[in-house]
Amino acid sequence: MSSPSPAQAPAAPSVEWRVESAPVDYPRALAEMEGRAAAIFEGQAAERVWLLEHPPLYTAGTSADPAELLDPRFPVHDAGRGGRYTYHGPGQRISYLNIDLRNRGKDVRNFVHHLEGWMIDALADFGIAARRAEGRIGIWTDDAQGREAKIGALGIRVRRWITLHGFSINVDPDLSHFGGIVPCGLAEYPVTSMAALGVKASMTELDSALARHFPAFLGRLRRCPAADGAGVEQCGTGR
Repeated sequence: MSSPSPAQAPAAPSVEWRVESAPVDYPRALAEMEGRAAAIFEGQAAERVWLLEHPPLYTAGTSADPAELLDPRFPVHDAGRGGRYTYHGPGQRISYLNIDLRNRGKDVRNFVHHLEGWMIDALADFGIAARRAEGRIGIWTDDAQGREAKIGALGIRVRRWITLHGFSINVDPDLSHFGGIVPCGLAEYPVTSMAALGVKASMTELDSALARHFPAFLGRLRRCPAADGAGVEQCGTGR
């Protein structure tokens, strides 16, 4: 049994901040996340950031190509989120976000853009220069061999303007476990982790960095008109 540790992220009293102390089975997490989203929509629950780990498994997004499941050595779950195949397992911080965008701009592009920025800002606290990559989903950095490598993944679904799923950051997972899939459909790029980059950080330390930067992330969630007034674009694209 896991022992959740609810807490409030600084300056965000309306959002529950929950941390699990033991791995959570994926079907349970999915059901609870979807139930929470429904309760938020009905005004019966607060928004939530849920930080956890999973036992080793693969998830298939709505764009998953069966040819990219190379070795199903772990259970494979349909995720219902966007994206392709992703690995989750011990040593990887998962953040599931149930955020209500009805009063935060109803702008999915803005949400994803600043979600990436939140991850980048947290990793910067450990001296990791993470970044976005044009045309590729996820968070990237240079690995120990100087190759561009993925250190964080994200996959989002929005239902009735409540967000589901979220992101993962590789703290110290077994990187060989990614070999059972083509991670996010990008065979030409390796996967790395904080530990592989020489950063010996604990989950608690990463959680603290995420909490420090969470209020700024939340404050950027709004609807932003394009400069020419033609549509809605990302706010603050430099972040």
